[in-house]
Amino acid sequence: MNIVLGITGGIAAYKAPDLVRRLRERGAEVQIVMTASAEEFVTETALQAVSGRPIRSNLWDKEAEAAMSHIELARWADVVLIAPATAEVMARIVSGAAPDLLTTICLATEAPIALAPAMNHVMWNNPATQSNREILEKRGIHILGPGTGSQACGETGAGRMLEPETIAAAVFELGVGKGEGLLEGSTVVVTAGPTREPIDPVRYITNRSSGKMGYAIARAAAAQGANVVLISGPVSISAPPGVEVHPVNTAQEMFDATHQHIANADIFIAAAAVADYRPAAVEKQKIKKKHETSRIDLVRCPDILASVAALPRPPFTVGFAAETEKVEDYARLKLSAKKLNMIIANQVGDDLGFDHDDNAASVLWNNGRKDFPKAAKSDLARDLVELIAEHFHASRGADTEPRLTVISNKD
Repeated sequence: MNIVLGITGGIAAYKAPDLVRRLRERGAEVQIVMTASAEEFVTETALQAVSGRPIRSNLWDKEAEAAMSHIELARWADVVLIAPATAEVMARIVSGAAPDLLTTICLATEAPIALAPAMNHVMWNNPATQSNREILEKRGIHILGPGTGSQACGETGAGRMLEPETIAAAVFELGVGKGEGLLEGSTVVVTAGPTREPIDPVRYITNRSSGKMGYAIARAAAAQGANVVLISGPVSISAPPGVEVHPVNTAQEMFDATHQHIANADIFIAAAAVADYRPAAVEKQKIKKKHETSRIDLVRCPDILASVAALPRPPFTVGFAAETEKVEDYARLKLSAKKLNMIIANQVGDDLGFDHDDNAASVLWNNGRKDFPKAAKSDLARDLVELIAEHFHASRGADTEPRLTVISNKD
């Protein structure tokens, strides 16, 4: 993939060398275009060293522009990425202004454009910036983030640029497929993240799932040309580009949302860590500490995966799970009990799986097995989706209708 990486004048520009490295690790060629303000935060020397290409910054470079280089770069790019994207550059792109090389390329390219915003949380929440964001999204420009957390100014809020690994994974997928994806024309429903089962107005039962694996699966499926519906429990992750997201909280809400969208699904991927039990009764007021011991009666939550697999004509069903012991034994029990076709199993626990950006898994099915070594969840998701697509198409070509379900780390 050929990527034009635009770097603008924000403190997050210091992450640019790491972003370039992660893009190149995936096989991309990266041409950096800097604004004048960006040069105040990161040097051309460092960027040229990691990209292996001369840095472009001047629209009036006589030698380069003699060959209309801004048009050449616009045509060369498979994706134009701006990271960090300041409020200023967002406003320029909205207005169609092109006072510099980077914004000129944005006007001249037909490639997908992605922006990774980075700014103070007050600037991000300013009505002008939010209006510009809405306009950009309506025009088909992909907005990656921003994340929420501590900022260089010492304040906390939305406005942090996403981490380079997350940006690289999302951008790489924008240039994949283009009418030739393995799941082109298919509809995929994905569940992700934890559920929260309320105890009283201030407490709930939940688990350690971050949703990272499920979101990576959704991005990977979209990159392969699928129309993706993502039903998400409460997470702190930005919506994947081009994916329809439906937020939920409880297991019952996720069950209802799944069945609202499952009728037209070709594939169902149940990556969410759904609660097995919920309180039998939810107190209307906060429970006060009165006794040395207390008891909460629990009842079973609906089994979303089993309910989809039991439909008269179920989609190609993919589920996720995690085990702390006897991983393969328990995975195969689930394979048999729920009449599933494939299980991806892995061990979780302290410092394993949950909240991490990487994962490993073993894929089991009735007559086979495939192991995936530890890798970034974005890369693992891409491999899993390719395997799912392979089995999905094989089932479509068979006389019978085998169904595929994957059980793996609920994170």
